[in-house]
Amino acid sequence: MVAGLTYAQYTTELARLAVVEETNVDYVANLPSAIDWAELAIYRDLDLLSTVSVLPSQTLTPNNRALVIPASEGLVTLQQINVITPAGATAGTGSRNPCLPTTKERLDFEWGSATGAAMPTLFAPFNQTQSNDTTVIFGPWPDAGYSVEIVGTIRPASLSSGNTTTWISMNVPDLMLAASLIFVSGFQRNFGKISDEPQMAVTWQQQYDKHLDAAIVEEQRKRFAGPGWTSMSPTPVASPTRG
Repeated sequence: MVAGLTYAQYTTELARLAVVEETNVDYVANLPSAIDWAELAIYRDLDLLSTVSVLPSQTLTPNNRALVIPASEGLVTLQQINVITPAGATAGTGSRNPCLPTTKERLDFEWGSATGAAMPTLFAPFNQTQSNDTTVIFGPWPDAGYSVEIVGTIRPASLSSGNTTTWISMNVPDLMLAASLIFVSGFQRNFGKISDEPQMAVTWQQQYDKHLDAAIVEEQRKRFAGPGWTSMSPTPVASPTRG
């Protein structure tokens, strides 16, 4: 097993493990779906630090508490919003003022109108449309056109012949192969007839779960969310925190 997988190496290794010709028509046709299935599973199971991104700057409208983050920005989960002061300044020229998350009920109760408009200090997710636009509301309502810096997770481009490496393929190739083989096992045997060889998909699911547990620990260590809020690996011996 190589340290990382390019698209060509991935397709070859997947075909080898699935015991199928790499040029097999069905294999080639199902390859994009296998990649999508594997990557989505990994992105949803792992809180990857590599997916955290700063979105392009947005500007609040005076006396309007709502901000729509368009689907084109690719936001998946919202993590942080900073209001930039003074009004009109950018993140590169102004000062960041962290906006704390709260509930829309609190915002409705404390700032039910534009009365008392000022620099927002709180925000709450309001809704998400079918087209994936996300609306966020603020309190107090903004009294000026402040720029806001939005931090959240995104979905990076998938592995393909035109995008030959991804963070997943290069850093957790074992996890990607195991996840892909769960999908491949299904189309090879037909999910409706999985009882013909019930252990094939189950075995790869077990392998995926095993590698997932290790990857989760590693990702938490990157955030200093390991034992005792450190970046160290879990250990059954040195479990008490140091004084």
